[in-house]
Amino acid sequence: MIRIITASCIVIYCLSCNHPTKNTRLQGSVFGTYYRVTYASDINYQKQVDSLFYVINKSMSTYQLNSDISKLNRNETNTVDHHFITVFKASKKIYEATDGAFDPTIGAIVNAWDFGPEGKIMDLDSLTIDSLMRSVGLEKVTLESNRIKKPQETFLDFNAIAKGYAVDVIAEYLNSHGITNYLVDIGGELKANGINAEKNLLWKVGVENPNFDGTQSINHIITLEQKAMATSGTYRKFKVDKRGNRYAHIIDPKTGYPSKTNLLSISVIADDCMIADAYATAFKTMGIEKIKTLLKSHPELQVYLIFENDKQELETLSLNGFPE
Repeated sequence: MIRIITASCIVIYCLSCNHPTKNTRLQGSVFGTYYRVTYASDINYQKQVDSLFYVINKSMSTYQLNSDISKLNRNETNTVDHHFITVFKASKKIYEATDGAFDPTIGAIVNAWDFGPEGKIMDLDSLTIDSLMRSVGLEKVTLESNRIKKPQETFLDFNAIAKGYAVDVIAEYLNSHGITNYLVDIGGELKANGINAEKNLLWKVGVENPNFDGTQSINHIITLEQKAMATSGTYRKFKVDKRGNRYAHIIDPKTGYPSKTNLLSISVIADDCMIADAYATAFKTMGIEKIKTLLKSHPELQVYLIFENDKQELETLSLNGFPE
């Protein structure tokens, strides 16, 4: 399964037993995290939702040996399905827009730092990282019809975008069945439409504080209306080496090393969760000033940052009209 455990949003589910309209709630585990699908309908779509998750995993999970992406990474096949093609094309656009800050070919480096499906390389040093970096760069990978061409050493990993894509797929399925009031939540990656019918109110969601001790508390509550939101951070998923150094799970594609910035949490609102998911990851490696520069040409993205200032105090910053 696709394992991305970086959720840092709390959904505030407003429940009521008195309102005549009831929600159906589907929930379970997928992609190494939880999912909750809440929608205004009496029809139970659990089997259909599970089937969609199965198909997406079969296409893009680096944790499944027989998935399309695993076979592609082993150079056993070069054909991919329409889910893969959609995510690949979006990845190309965001790779170019972020000047390579978002790069799904960083998979071999992610594995080397023990954040991927294939374990870590012992005694990781600069020479090993330099060698692995030769296979990094999405410009090396091309798509022709349903066939991928790539260097043999290149390892593709869509874990930073596939969870958001899955949110969009479930949302589109609900739309296709005439359901207009719903909230799809996969590990804190969200897409909202319409209202919470039980309360007759728009959906409320919260951005978590970056608590390294594992506790949960809300930093910021917003109304999410006809939009998607994804959050990326380093405070939930990190590793500590034998020297006590803490390494974030987000690897800088430019250097091959874990990201080192004062940003602790990045939330991005966009029309599609796939886009929000990818940009939230890219922004983690870019830093505040580069984010501000990019957002000047991307007014469609709204961003909320939680970071440490020079005094190691938490500060927040809302950009491009992120809801207050």
